[in-house]
Amino acid sequence: MRGKSFAPHGATTALCEAFADYPVMRYVLGDVGDYAGRLRTLIGFFVAARVLRRDAILAISAGSELGGVALCTLPGLASPPALQEIREKTWAALGADARGRYDQCVRAWEPLAVAEPNIHVNMLAVPPRFQGRGLGRALLDRVHAMSGEHPDSRGVTLTTESPANVGFYQHLGYHIVGHGRIAPGLETWGFFRPD
Repeated sequence: MRGKSFAPHGATTALCEAFADYPVMRYVLGDVGDYAGRLRTLIGFFVAARVLRRDAILAISAGSELGGVALCTLPGLASPPALQEIREKTWAALGADARGRYDQCVRAWEPLAVAEPNIHVNMLAVPPRFQGRGLGRALLDRVHAMSGEHPDSRGVTLTTESPANVGFYQHLGYHIVGHGRIAPGLETWGFFRPD
């Protein structure tokens, strides 16, 4: 977005900074071992999945730095066999307990899906030092435009586990399509913004 190029590791770094204290990451990774290293392993997998599938990774600059990232799943793309191999290596590194907690998240997210083909925002991240500058909104504006341009997309979906984000997404035209509980004290909201 703004003419800067970036490497996937730059996206991973920005995502790790933004999601360091996010409820889902804390829940999935737990309190064992090197949290920062485990977070980088998990988010690195999410970035690699988008790269392998040839999905969309959008970035926006803040001066000379990477100010925000959006990882998006595009409709109609198949997952290559290499993705399963990386998935298994990731969960082997993070452990069965972390995988079980992530699977619990997936079970909570599944009922929040919409029937219409869409672009799904897997992760939207603006590191704390860049927040309040409109970068998250600019990234979502680009995702919305991308959905309108995509022949197979009828809108944009996303989820949040932060109650503070609910009003922000509603302000941008998203409608709540469902609400669920991942674990005690950890809720999730599903959103859809039609084109």
